[in-house]
Amino acid sequence: MLSESIEALNIRPDGVYVDATFGGGGHSRAILERLGPEGRLLAFDRDEDAATNNIDDPRFTLIQADYGYLKNYLRAHGIRQIDGLLADLGVSSHQFDTAERGFSTRFEGPLDMRMDRTQELTAERVVNEYGEEELARLFRQYGELKNARSLAAAIVRHRTERPIRTTAALAEAVKAHMPAKKRNKMMAQLFQALRIEVNGELESLKRLLEQAAQVIRPGGRLAVITYHSLEDRLMKYFIRSGNFEDKIEKDFYGNYQTPFRKTGKPIVPTPEEIETNPRARSAKLRIAERTEHPYKP
Repeated sequence: MLSESIEALNIRPDGVYVDATFGGGGHSRAILERLGPEGRLLAFDRDEDAATNNIDDPRFTLIQADYGYLKNYLRAHGIRQIDGLLADLGVSSHQFDTAERGFSTRFEGPLDMRMDRTQELTAERVVNEYGEEELARLFRQYGELKNARSLAAAIVRHRTERPIRTTAALAEAVKAHMPAKKRNKMMAQLFQALRIEVNGELESLKRLLEQAAQVIRPGGRLAVITYHSLEDRLMKYFIRSGNFEDKIEKDFYGNYQTPFRKTGKPIVPTPEEIETNPRARSAKLRIAERTEHPYKP
């Protein structure tokens, strides 16, 4: 949904924009094509590998940091307001396809799953050090797995005999609790839960949305591509109510007191796009425009 997300930003040639998930740089390059000489683009990515895709353009700045610190880094670069922000959430193709990163169920590799490899917490530490109750909570909350408790118990039993250090060892530890017909989906949900915990993804997304409401100027655009219901729910609630509990506030006249208004229905990939890129099948693009309503988290 590259073209749809770029169109969603309604780019002004002299505007200031943020690509919150630089990755391979595809979105950033497309934004730069729309910017004039006075335009500016800042991109975020906490994965050091993203630096290999850096763009040699005076209008472009790559910030190697968590997008959850958006406001601080913008101020460090002399920017108080922006005209739009794009975020393509989840794991990049490079991260999925690199076995030693441990993100994919398709490859055997170390249980790493860190987007920022300088941090200490890894999936291996979560699997081997978290208590059974804590693991069950993660699998239920972040993986939406109905048998979260039995999966957690199986992992704890397995690790008492030997540590679980690889993706293959983790799959072996839980396979008895995953019916063959559902195993691929359930393993993806289990990996999702671990990845979200390791990288603090939902908390970073919350911070990003709150800070976007503070830095996007009225009339500016927010465009976010989500890949699972947990991300999409946060995005939907925040656009609708300006908070993550979906508590809608109205003024004396019954008008919504929200920092954003949606510009239309969520956009999903076409069958043709899914055929060429199966990873896009769960993608959902939500677009919102900043209102005049002041926002204070």
